[in-house]
Formats: sequence, C-alpha cells, structure tokens
Amino acid sequence: MIRLYEPAAYARDPGSFWTGTVTPPAWPRLDAPLKTDVAIIGGGFTGLNAALTLAQAGTRTALFEAEPPGWGASTRNGGFCCIGGALASGTTLARRHGAAQAALWHDTQVAAVAHVRDLLDTHGIDADTHSDGETELAHTARAMKALRQEAEADPTARLTERHDLAAQGMAGPWHGALTRATGFALNPARYHAGLARAAADAGATLHADSPVTALSRNGTWRLTVNGQTVTADRVILATNGYSSEDLPPWLRARTLPVQSSILLTRPLTDAEAEDAGWTTAQMAYDSRRLLHYFRRLPDGRMLFGMRGGLTARPAEQAAIAKRIRKDFAAAFPAWADVEITHEWSGLVCLMASGHPFIGAVPDHPGLDAALGFHGNGVAMGSYAGHALAKALLGTPTGLPDFLAKPPARFPLGRHRRALLRPAYRIAEAFDL
Repeated sequence: MIRLYEPAAYARDPGSFWTGTVTPPAWPRLDAPLKTDVAIIGGGFTGLNAALTLAQAGTRTALFEAEPPGWGASTRNGGFCCIGGALASGTTLARRHGAAQAALWHDTQVAAVAHVRDLLDTHGIDADTHSDGETELAHTARAMKALRQEAEADPTARLTERHDLAAQGMAGPWHGALTRATGFALNPARYHAGLARAAADAGATLHADSPVTALSRNGTWRLTVNGQTVTADRVILATNGYSSEDLPPWLRARTLPVQSSILLTRPLTDAEAEDAGWTTAQMAYDSRRLLHYFRRLPDGRMLFGMRGGLTARPAEQAAIAKRIRKDFAAAFPAWADVEITHEWSGLVCLMASGHPFIGAVPDHPGLDAALGFHGNGVAMGSYAGHALAKALLGTPTGLPDFLAKPPARFPLGRHRRALLRPAYRIAEAFDL
C-alpha cells in the first residue's frame, strides 16, 4: 500500500481507549475466491453502513477490511455524532453552488445525525450515548459576538453568557457558549461493533485482515485479496483517510489526511469535577480554527482532543504529546496533574473542495467512493455510506449535487503535507 504517513500512523494498536470497551468482532480472513454483487473496500462506519443498506435490500455484499475490525478512524475518534462534514462554510458553499444547495447540505448534516440515532434505536446498539446537542465555547470576545449573532438567527440554539457558564457546569477561560440542538456523544467502538452485527445479520459477509492489493476491471471488477480473486459487479471505496494512493491510481493526492490527537484521564470524582467547574456531560469544542474538543465520559473520564503532528515520527509525536497536555492544563488547570491513562491519534480526511465526495469515480464504471468528512465521520461518514448504497440500488439519495463532483488533487503530490505547516501557523495566529 502507498500511504502518506509513516508506519506509526497505521499501527495496529494505537492505544485507543475505545477498543478495550468491546469484545473484538470476529470477522474471518478471506482465504478463497469469491463472487459478489458489490465489494466494499474499508470496514469503518462508511463501509458498514453501505453493507447494511445493500444487504437489507437483498444485494450480495462482501466487505474487506485490511486490518482488524474497527482498526481505523472508527475507533480512534472522539465519539462526537454531530453537525459537520465540511471545512467550507455555508456561505462559501452558497456562493459556489447556490443557496438551495447550501440549505440542502445543512439538512443533510441534520439527517446524518438522525440516521445514526435511528441505527442505534433500530438495532438495539448500546453505545453509551449522552449529551443534549453540542456546545461551542467562545475563546475570545470576538468569537462570542459571532455566536450571539448566530443565536439570533437560530431559535433552536441556546446561548449562555460568560457569567452563566459556571452555573451550567462549564466554567473555564471562555467568553460564553452556544449550544446547538443537533448531536450527541457515543462510544464509537460500541457503535461500530453493533453496526457490524446488524450488517452481518442482514446477510453481508465481512472480512478482516483482508487487504485489497489490486483492483482492475474487465467487464466486471476483479479484486486481489490475500492472493485470492474476488469478482464483483460494483465496488465501493470507503477508506477515507486510510486510503492507499494507488487503489485506484485515480485517488493519488485527492485526499489530505491530517492527524488528530486525543488524551483521556482516569475517572474523575464528583469533587474533582466541582474543583474544575466542569460538571456537565455536554460534548463541547472551542471556537478556534484549530479547535480543541472535549467531553466527560459516563464513567467520569475527561476526553480532550486537538490537531495532531505533521508526521508520525517519534520526535514529532513527543512534541504533540507535550503540546496537548499544555493546552489541556490551560483549559482545565485543576486537572493539570491528573493521570492520563490513554493517548492516541487518528487521521482526519480533508478534500481540496472543503466538502465530502460521495459519488461515482470518473472513468471507472461501477466504482463509487465516499471520502472526506473533515473530522465528522461518525455522522457524515455513516450517512455517506448509506446514501451511496441507496444510489447503487437506484433510490434517490437527496444529497446536494455538489457532493458528487469529482475532487481535485492537492498540490505537491506525495509532499502535500508541507501545505499543513504554514496553514497551521496562520490558523494559530488568528486563534490568538
């Protein structure tokens, strides 16, 4: 496989807390030739949602995960099921594609959150859900002014002024907050495991330790998996930030994976929560361009995440570990010396367009892809897989048209990570 980062970014055990909260799903390794209607490459939220929707419709579906089940972003994220999926703002999307398409994109984000909630309810998946919507905390007075303006335009949003934060259990170095009604927190590994069970029960075949190493078409698609040949009429690419640049070669430089880092404390007592002034179960993030995101888990642990390093080399990882602890202590000084039990990183997938790509791969008949959820893959990655499966079944998806526009390549090819350093410095300057 040809991937952008050093091998450490793709470690089998990144140290994620989530993987220890579930019994690892047992997906067999593919060891024999196989014929199927649809082959799905990638076993995360996107691939499993596509597999579930297709199998429920009676379509023969086989899914191939290169590593153990849940190995990628599906168990490395912060468990925020919320509005999002694009870096481009609604204003930018309206300018590019029209107000109606921008409004449809907003509706798509809301539908994505509702889709995950429906999956949890329908299939009886206990994913430790909590949080009533999602709260954005203003890190400057200027950011709070923008939140006030948004609150005036959105009657469903709840504004909290600075002097009321402590009473809401959100004390800290913030100028106020805006809580949006859509979203909830979950344990992503439990969601992933439950989703896998549902897909298998519906008739999908799920294979782990089964990397697709070659992909070609001669009337039908032929995939090479563990030295075996898989024949399929259609193929879905659902590998997101963990894609191989040559599968197919069209994909080269069309995504920009970036690292996001997370730390997790030991369970905090109620007294310790009171000391910090953070007693809420609300999932939250701050208004920085390079934001911090955080929430207390049901067992009292505090999760805190931020952007990761530019490489997966040891020196850079050590530097980002030092930085995340510094930022955590600045936000929650009462917990500066609390034991950190887990620390890990995962890859967020960016697109040059600033929005996801969900559609047909050009010049590759029968190949579709869903990629680029910009750090919001729990909801949007799930919904993208479901929508792509609906499209294959001939059912209208209701997605904005621009999501199917083929993504451009990033400049600099395999050296495109060099674009991140100046971008991060500029963002940090504006975040002051």
